[in-house]
Amino acid sequence: MRKVKWGVMGTAMIFERNTAEGMRQAENCEMYAIAGRSPDKTEKFKEKYGFQKAYNSYEELLADPEVEAVYIPLPNTMHHDWTIRALRAKKHVLCEKPIATTAAEAQEMFNAAKENGVYLMEAFAYLHSPIISALAEDVQSGVIGDIRYMEAGFCTSDYNHSNIRMRKETCGGCTYDLGVYANSLVLRILGREPETIQAIAHKAPDGIDLYTTSIFEYADGAVANIECGMVLATDKHRGFAGFQIHGTKGEISSDRFNFNAHGKLSYRLQTFDGIDEVRTIDVPHNYRLEVEQLGRCIIDGEKPAVSGTFSLANARIIDRILSAIGYGTPDHL
Repeated sequence: MRKVKWGVMGTAMIFERNTAEGMRQAENCEMYAIAGRSPDKTEKFKEKYGFQKAYNSYEELLADPEVEAVYIPLPNTMHHDWTIRALRAKKHVLCEKPIATTAAEAQEMFNAAKENGVYLMEAFAYLHSPIISALAEDVQSGVIGDIRYMEAGFCTSDYNHSNIRMRKETCGGCTYDLGVYANSLVLRILGREPETIQAIAHKAPDGIDLYTTSIFEYADGAVANIECGMVLATDKHRGFAGFQIHGTKGEISSDRFNFNAHGKLSYRLQTFDGIDEVRTIDVPHNYRLEVEQLGRCIIDGEKPAVSGTFSLANARIIDRILSAIGYGTPDHL
């Protein structure tokens, strides 16, 4: 089997905790090169994960002609610049969510991908999960009728202020870190952007949102409620995620679910005419699924499962939420 040679830009926790194992499991992935700004840490990652090469700058990695695809787990404020540099170097790119800090930045990135004839995909690993596909198929089948209300939420513990999630200059806050998941799930299931968005937030002194709730209103009268927050017990690494979807014929609610989780996950389907089922799905490692999918795009010409159209719509929704809560212009712009 042909394997895509991947380069990883950065030694971020998301790579160490999740994506590294997904890349290791992916059948069409070769973990070829790692780049970082700390030579000691980069070398340790090279040895730990079996990369062939370690570079002490991102520029060196992009200059390597053997690198076909690049994974970018850098802080939010660095996504736009380094993604465009990678695309201009003719590398395919898997960029961590949120793909950019504004929809305008995201548009520039997808324009660069098109101009250079390479793929760009936002790293929403959970959107590759078969439980999301099964959920969408049930909704689209009409088994619960027309959707009148949906809610989705994702909350975690808060973090030390040294964490990039907790600092305005790195575009921290719960909407960028967690709300993007809940927003994208609503977008995936309902399939369209809302007509109006209202939102309120509890903020930290420096202006990042620690808890945000949003109401989406749609032209057909449907309503969605999105909640996200970094408000649970400090340093306990707690979290919860869930959803409910209510239609004119029934409802679906999360049972055993978390974003990016793998194993046996489930949701409950109930209809007004007597169906009451818990549907259990065997879910592989989500990060493996996204790496393999982009690999198939490169090798076989598949279309990215997380499309540019989807990512741009989600970015516009994030813009609107941040505007509603008075987040302000990202400090790096």
